[in-house]
Amino acid sequence: MTVALQFKIKNDPNLSRYLKENSHWIKYLNRDPFAISEMEEEMKERYQLTMKDRLQKIQEQIRMVRSLMDILQ
Repeated sequence: MTVALQFKIKNDPNLSRYLKENSHWIKYLNRDPFAISEMEEEMKERYQLTMKDRLQKIQEQIRMVRSLMDILQ
């Protein structure tokens, strides 16, 4: 694994946590450092960090505020 890749993983807490939980990625990253993009995509799906997930969270918060406003009226 390249030094730059190690710094990238170390500086991103989500990536480092995902790598600890899924240690099989170490083998893939040693063989192909460009596999980091695949690992990041998988990590984002696992931890629900994709844009789709963020929009769903915002929609849920808006629904909650609306229901709270309806209750208060």
